[in-house]
Amino acid sequence: MTTPPESPRPSYGMPNMPMGARLPIPGNAEFLLYVVALIVALIATGVSDRINPNDWFGFFEFTTVAYILSRGIAKASRVLEQ
Repeated sequence: MTTPPESPRPSYGMPNMPMGARLPIPGNAEFLLYVVALIVALIATGVSDRINPNDWFGFFEFTTVAYILSRGIAKASRVLEQ
């Protein structure tokens, strides 16, 4: 009997992907949380008399910077040394 050739890494039921850097799957939980936070802030701005559109825009800027930084850190942690 011949044994099947061994693959360099186990696939665990996943399709065989080439070695190297992989692109992220679009639509992750971080982006969903980002959108939900902005929608909640927008609703709070519309309902409240104390929060004005400038406050919402400030929150929008802060969350956008935080989201971009978090994605950059996440991608930097997956960089493969060649």
